[in-house]
Amino acid sequence: MPTPSDLLLGELLKRVSRSFYLSLRILPQGMRAPVSLAYLLARAADTIADTPGSPSPQRLIRLQHLRDQLNGGAWSPDVEVPQDPAEAALMAALPDALALLDQQPPSDAADIRRVVMTLTDGMCFDLQRFEAGRAGAPVPLQAMDDLDRYTYLVAGCVGEFWTDVAVRHRPELQAWPRDAMAAKGVAYGQALQMTNVLRDAAEDLANGRCYLPVEVLERHGVQVADLLDPTRRDAARPVLAELSTRALDGYRQAADYVLGIPTGSLRLRLASLWPLMLGLASLELLLTAPGWLDPSTRVKVTRGAVYRMIARSIPTSLSDAALRRWMTAALQRADVAHRLA
Repeated sequence: MPTPSDLLLGELLKRVSRSFYLSLRILPQGMRAPVSLAYLLARAADTIADTPGSPSPQRLIRLQHLRDQLNGGAWSPDVEVPQDPAEAALMAALPDALALLDQQPPSDAADIRRVVMTLTDGMCFDLQRFEAGRAGAPVPLQAMDDLDRYTYLVAGCVGEFWTDVAVRHRPELQAWPRDAMAAKGVAYGQALQMTNVLRDAAEDLANGRCYLPVEVLERHGVQVADLLDPTRRDAARPVLAELSTRALDGYRQAADYVLGIPTGSLRLRLASLWPLMLGLASLELLLTAPGWLDPSTRVKVTRGAVYRMIARSIPTSLSDAALRRWMTAALQRADVAHRLA
């Protein structure tokens, strides 16, 4: 009979983690449980933060309840049941997930709490900053520093967490320069989130949120109102190009991160590689597809492309030289698309 841990980190995780489930499931023993549990708790927090129809102040209160529970506070049943069946199952299982957190080794539990608290800091930042936003009148971030902080809080911090768990559980990584690798991990996470920001820009604008900083818009002679005007969308493409530069810089550090994982640690190398290749493919599609900021257009890597990437990655990852060539080629394609954007 499956244990509560098996159910939480198996069937339920698969239902709520979408494509990232691939990386979670292939992680080596020792890393799989803490990383998967951290993801599950963060996903629950995200479900609270994104509850449709619930006012931002109420979502903030519920997020604070979860943060209190992460640090040993009493369980609060004041959680709105989501309509999505997978998310409803996740919220119903939250007390079991919190109990499982208490059963983790102390170092893993401390890192899980730290990264989930940081991720919820990002969710609170999001709810507070954009509370007044609405369709037709989006609230923008003001400075590039705001966007950098946001991408760290909701994604970059995972690179630090991933690195610390890897060093603790993988003997072959004991010689890793922890601080240098953690910094590359942060840049990796921020690159993935920057890609999400660019991909979801039209949808976010329709929901009253503009993650494209005014500082960057003004540098290219663009106003927030222009982003909503179909006749002015092409004028905003230099914004896409500038922010893509930052994503590409992060992906280059991500490639160094993956190559820093020994070939003998194949599971960890693959788990770290797949988001990079999918992120680069998404960025290339964004830069080459027409209609950025058109809400009727959304780029997405096809399921077939994902399967082909996974199939190629397994033999390729056994060779440093072959893996370097593959990642370099993907970076070069994205860079060419960036220069033509």
